[in-house]
Amino acid sequence: MTRCGTVVLAGRPNVGKSTLLNALVGEHLAIVSPKPQSSRLPVVGLVTRAETQFIFTDSPGLLEPKYRLHEAMRAAARRAISDADVIAYLHPLSECPAPPLQEVAGLERPPRAPVVTVYTKADLAPPSSALVRPRPPDVIVSAATGEGLDTLLDVLRDRLPESPFHYDPEEMATQPLRFFAAEFVREAAFEALHEELPYSVAVEIDEFRESPTPVYIRAVVYVEHDSQKGIVVGEGGRTIKAIGQAARAKIEPLVGASVFLDLHVKVLPKWRRHAPSLKRLGYVP
Repeated sequence: MTRCGTVVLAGRPNVGKSTLLNALVGEHLAIVSPKPQSSRLPVVGLVTRAETQFIFTDSPGLLEPKYRLHEAMRAAARRAISDADVIAYLHPLSECPAPPLQEVAGLERPPRAPVVTVYTKADLAPPSSALVRPRPPDVIVSAATGEGLDTLLDVLRDRLPESPFHYDPEEMATQPLRFFAAEFVREAAFEALHEELPYSVAVEIDEFRESPTPVYIRAVVYVEHDSQKGIVVGEGGRTIKAIGQAARAKIEPLVGASVFLDLHVKVLPKWRRHAPSLKRLGYVP
């Protein structure tokens, strides 16, 4: 009997959704950053074990919107929750107990899908947290150490519908390589830039040529103001070069080839608050 279905990783920003997805898939797919709100679009990773295929969706953090981009992120997270077969609701173990998902997501009624509360970052929790005993089916995990991951998969499997696999068991993601290329450039920008500037950065892939080697990728890094453009480029192009080097190191293992990454910085005024710009960048349907 095979089982297959969508498991949405849901929760507030910075609870470890992306780190958990990467640990489960065994590949760096989703942006990981100590800065909250780094995930803007759902990232889908596949895990196939024996007779079960998990379609994990790392959804944006459930935050209180301050501008249109936040509204789009929250809407994407709520759509993912409504479409899920199972919801893994993540919450840090150090902040146990978790408030109801319905309250955090601002839902009018409880989700249709079964909810498994997953207490994360067990390796960072104070010793007193070791006394916490989650009530089944809740699970305690640490993506950093691997604690609880097999238990989590067992719990989720029991709640997935009986179904044939939706994807080839060898696949690990459903989105195209150019999606991940844009995300890895943005992740490199999050690492290189400081304060609020990373939140003003968006990335669009203009060209992606897989042959001949090296793979050629032309990407545009958008910011909201002229003053930000100078900071992203850096003195003598130093910052944008560092972003490119870091992003290339993330992209090459995924594409399995050397990459020529051609980055350009442009101003797209107030794109986070401009509905047509958000649509152009793929943040709204």
